[in-house]
Amino acid sequence: MSRPVGGNGGRSKRPTMVDVAREAGVALRTVSRVVNNDPTVGPEYVARIEAAIAALNYRPDERARQLRTGVTGTIGAAVRRIAEVNPALAAIEHAARTSGQTLLAASTDFDEAREREILVSMCRQRLDGIIVEPIGENHAYLEPELEAGMPLVSMDRPMAGISADCVMSDNAAGIGMAFHHLYRHGHRRIAYIGDSERVFSGRERAAAFRAALGAHGRPAEGLVHPGEITPERVAAALEATLHGPEPATALVTGNMDTTLAVLRHLGPQAASRLGIVGFDEVPLADLIRPALTVVAQETSTIGRTAVELLRARIADPARPAQSVIVPVTLTTRGSGEVPA
Repeated sequence: MSRPVGGNGGRSKRPTMVDVAREAGVALRTVSRVVNNDPTVGPEYVARIEAAIAALNYRPDERARQLRTGVTGTIGAAVRRIAEVNPALAAIEHAARTSGQTLLAASTDFDEAREREILVSMCRQRLDGIIVEPIGENHAYLEPELEAGMPLVSMDRPMAGISADCVMSDNAAGIGMAFHHLYRHGHRRIAYIGDSERVFSGRERAAAFRAALGAHGRPAEGLVHPGEITPERVAAALEATLHGPEPATALVTGNMDTTLAVLRHLGPQAASRLGIVGFDEVPLADLIRPALTVVAQETSTIGRTAVELLRARIADPARPAQSVIVPVTLTTRGSGEVPA
């Protein structure tokens, strides 16, 4: 029996219950009973139908179930000003609304299992397309959805294990900007504290910082501290960086959460004596003394571009996967200009 083909190279017909029945050699009604977990179906038929489902990569159509039961399994969230904490999501919503689309958003809470659950659920609901801010280390489980024609766009970092459109910031350029800005202000012992290198952006930014050190003939030993963003881990990195035999005089922090953890641990007085440049804008950055210098990402541009890529993929499923790198800017406010 021929199998559906596609990838990002074109929409193909999704297998139906009729296909499963034909593959298993059973009646359509028997397949329906198995899909709906009818306990009265004999184990021999269940095994044959499950084998056919696996062979065809059949996915139940949630819309049919919704029409039958009147239950969608989806809830809406109407909250106040979610855009203030996620401007990229606000840009996605605005761009979608402008093009006559409705956005269904959910939070993965940095949990790989939850991410998978959400993405599989969205795929089963047959949405027009999905924009993903990836958390997991491997998204190969989405390959069948790509092959079945589901448009997917990755935002902030690429999805591992599949080829999909992606839009993200210029991580390497941003870290280079931060390092060279501090270097120009006389700092020679500049340290980096950032996210885990398990995360793509954390890995890119740590590598860019090591490259900047190497370009200036500076050793990386003792100056590069990637890892999970917890108060304990950040405190340990600061202890090693600031209280060793050759303490750093400046810091580059790898994202907003790391910046906030560093500032909380240092306190206002200690922080004011260091040169600090953070990657990512930080809420109320202008109220810190000195105000915080940051590498600012164009999050609104990233969100709009993600929607544009998704619409382009829907219009032309066969187009090659595209990666868009969005420039970053250095916003100087004072903390990055503290002299060595």
